[in-house]
Amino acid sequence: MRTLSERILGAAAGDYVDVQVDRAYVHDGTGVLTLEAWKEMGCPGPAFPERLYILFDHIVPANNSTTAFLQKELRDFARSHGIHFSDIGGGVCHQLMGEGEVIPGEVVVGADSHTCTLGAFGAFATGVGATDMAAIWASGSTWFRVPETIGIRLSGTLSYPVEAKDLALTVISQLGMEGASYQALEYVGDGTKSLSMEGRLTISNLSTEAGAKTGLFYADDVTCQYLLQFGHPVESQVPEDCSYGKELTIDLSDLVPVVAVPPRVDSARPVESLEGLPLDQVFVGTCTNGRFEDLQRFASIVRGKKVNVRTIVIPSSAEVLRKAADTGVLSTIIASGCTIGTPGCGPCLGAHMGVIGEGEVCLSTANRNFTNRMGIGGSVYLASVATAAASALTGVLTVPEVHHAH
Repeated sequence: MRTLSERILGAAAGDYVDVQVDRAYVHDGTGVLTLEAWKEMGCPGPAFPERLYILFDHIVPANNSTTAFLQKELRDFARSHGIHFSDIGGGVCHQLMGEGEVIPGEVVVGADSHTCTLGAFGAFATGVGATDMAAIWASGSTWFRVPETIGIRLSGTLSYPVEAKDLALTVISQLGMEGASYQALEYVGDGTKSLSMEGRLTISNLSTEAGAKTGLFYADDVTCQYLLQFGHPVESQVPEDCSYGKELTIDLSDLVPVVAVPPRVDSARPVESLEGLPLDQVFVGTCTNGRFEDLQRFASIVRGKKVNVRTIVIPSSAEVLRKAADTGVLSTIIASGCTIGTPGCGPCLGAHMGVIGEGEVCLSTANRNFTNRMGIGGSVYLASVATAAASALTGVLTVPEVHHAH
């Protein structure tokens, strides 16, 4: 019996396969490098431009003349070859691909390590380097070694204020930052049923932080209902009775709000154990936690109150921003004293729109807290949206209160 990765790639773990790529995308950062490699190959044009995407999200709007010029080159390339293109303010590449582009069973590659986010749809989604991506532009295909799979068996349900982010950080801490190197994480068990699509995207997103090739959920009713909104009637994927190289078993009802202590993602500790840590900035957003469900949860906690530390909230896409505006979520967040940024990655990668200074501490809903990640000499603690909202109100690391549930 086969794992989901083996089913999609059509071979057993350890085998090498050549596969057609269903969707391939780059952002403004890796797109520049891919275009360089592409030019060196001297190809006349992309093999399957309709399968390619160039999505601007990393340094948007451009922060200087060099960035602006490089973005212009990519824009021109996308237009001249008929490639799907999203300009500044469209949103984070992984989020945009998750808004009705990717469907179950597809092979999806992105020139970014968090492409594994899209495994939440039951697709084989993984990151590749710029040279590999240039070759995919040229041929429409690539090769993989089919990964071994770690099964993560979930039972129970999450109870507020614990959220999918707390589960993801807990899993990474149990596996360790290299504990799943070149393996797939496959989330199974009754506990998966209660997880929203947005929660699953968060969990799959963090798979790469344990060194995993991808992180997958089987498409089920939740997946089918979500994709139907985008006009995709899809079928569920029924798990086969396969054996995993390793298994983790987690009862969702046992989890507590956690925080990952810099400079490692696999360092989750209960928020309670660090309560009172002074903060200089709170950042809510990114491909991990900038979705509508996240902004809605944040708004429900800060409603009618004022934040006590500078707080930046960045929706992960234009669609998320629009929905937040239409539902009043955005005005609630603004009224609490938060700053709203252009949909995209924001300060996550330390480029602009909220980079921190030496000695400053940021509580972030992003996925990485490495040394100098969000600014030279600053420290980044990773936590859930509920923890970020509760902490923004106090100005120090704070355990979210149960009675804030909406």
